[in-house]
Amino acid sequence: MVASGGDVIWGRTEQQDYRSRVRGCLLGGAIGDALGAAVEFEPLSTIRAEHGPDGVTDFVSAYGRRGAITDDTQMTLFTVEGLIRAHVRRDAGAWHPPTDVHAAYRRWAATQRDWGPDERKESDGWLAREEWLYSRRAPGNACLSGLQDARMGTVDQPKNPQSKGCGAVMRSAPFGLLVGWEPQLVFQIAVECAAQTHGHPTGYLSAGAFALIVHSLARGDSLDHGVQRALAQLAERPGHQETSDALKHALGAVRQGLPNAARVEALGEGWIAEEALAMAVYCALVAEDVRHGLLLAVNHGGDSDSTGSLCGNLLGAQHGETALPPGWVAEVEGRGTILELADDFSMEMTQGPALHSPARSAPGWLSRYPRA
Repeated sequence: MVASGGDVIWGRTEQQDYRSRVRGCLLGGAIGDALGAAVEFEPLSTIRAEHGPDGVTDFVSAYGRRGAITDDTQMTLFTVEGLIRAHVRRDAGAWHPPTDVHAAYRRWAATQRDWGPDERKESDGWLAREEWLYSRRAPGNACLSGLQDARMGTVDQPKNPQSKGCGAVMRSAPFGLLVGWEPQLVFQIAVECAAQTHGHPTGYLSAGAFALIVHSLARGDSLDHGVQRALAQLAERPGHQETSDALKHALGAVRQGLPNAARVEALGEGWIAEEALAMAVYCALVAEDVRHGLLLAVNHGGDSDSTGSLCGNLLGAQHGETALPPGWVAEVEGRGTILELADDFSMEMTQGPALHSPARSAPGWLSRYPRA
């Protein structure tokens, strides 16, 4: 990948590696989400009593099926769709990604109150017409209330200014997949989009830090490098201390001995943003492989689906889709939609000019991602 006149030129090998990381990030997040979905409200003692001394070791039925995802993955998919549409709308001279992501989140909010996609307009695009997404999967109150009207929250005037729940960080991995963007811009757009529902500095800065860590991994850097880069960026922002301290505690926990559930739980329960971030980062840092890291991330008494989802995003972006356990890939809910969206995102980011321009565009692409 080389820059030329501000544009990114991709070689074929680089495109293939990038697509694998995008697929890995989104599928890995969905798998981690699904592993934790059935146990997110249970203490560790109950998890072990019900599932054995090792806790959850495979998908457990939730929402009527094995491999069910939650609002974490739902919102992540709409983040991806919003970013694609932001790139497409640039042809029309409109370039403000937070506006397009906010519109995508509003489409997600409609899936939480409507019976199905029958009333969706063509301008809503294809993702909003996916019937399986019309299902409530324990969405956070801040996400619902922040999107109940058309006003878009900003960092200066955020929605839910006291909220620092993990509902913003859990959906922010796609910002990190914008590998052609500068790190500071990735951090900033994740922060701006997080403030649409979570207005406490810890809530939106944790989202920015997570996106920046994913960005480093998607570029082929190490996880430790990504954390250090996030800490450097956080240090420049007011109100960063809780997020910075949580990441430093995660780094410190790595040096304390063999990984176990007690070390995970010492970092928190995952309900609030900086704890979920720290727990996921710790599990990814000590993971022997993807399976080990994900099981460590969900076997604790807290927000297991969110910590599992975040850890899956990290490990998937780091290692690519072929590192994911194939049995879980085959069974996770929505795999077809996730892969379709991942490939569309990869194609837009690497071959966008061949798909659309102010002068000429592929009609099929604009049908999927309307400029309206």
